[in-house]
Amino acid sequence: MPPAETLTITLPPDMLRALRESVEAGAHATIDDALGAAVRAWQRQRREDAEHLETIRARIRRSLDDPRPSLSLEEVEAHMEALFAETRRDRRRA
Repeated sequence: MPPAETLTITLPPDMLRALRESVEAGAHATIDDALGAAVRAWQRQRREDAEHLETIRARIRRSLDDPRPSLSLEEVEAHMEALFAETRRDRRRA
């Protein structure tokens, strides 16, 4: 790991208070540790968001590459109505 670098930041009072409370509660040893945890969580969320977006893009690509003919609006509505009817029947049975 490269050596630590000093960084000066300005935080709104509510964020600084949350960091201090985290340290006082023992969740983190120092504010630096709390900030490090926050950055790691942010990095993890960015990775998860990127993976989710890639999954959506892959589904769109598969849909666009699907050789089957597109459905008409009437066909979609009929299919959706059949699904809704099936759901209603399943709920009545439950």
